Amino acid sequence: MKELFPLKQVMGFVFSLILTAVALLVYFLDMSFPVGMTVLLVTAFVQAGLQLVVFMHAGETEDKGAIYTNVYYGLLIALVTVFGTLLSMIWGYI
Repeated sequence: MKELFPLKQVMGFVFSLILTAVALLVYFLDMSFPVGMTVLLVTAFVQAGLQLVVFMHAGETEDKGAIYTNVYYGLLIALVTVFGTLLSMIWGYI
């Protein structure tokens, strides 16, 4: 019966709830803007990674290298887009 219980998924769910509670503490403790944004960004990226690995089973297939490469490529494209937009529209370069 022990092998039928999804311990990995339950622990991932509990950890997701803890990360959500930590993110809610930013609001309820009225943290300053830099501290609050740091906490929110860290919890968001950790929770996204947790969702990818635990619930979407990204590391359980033979082609996990290709899956992680695509995730890193998508993250790189997103960062280039965000910082390129900031560079041109807000910081005044171009």
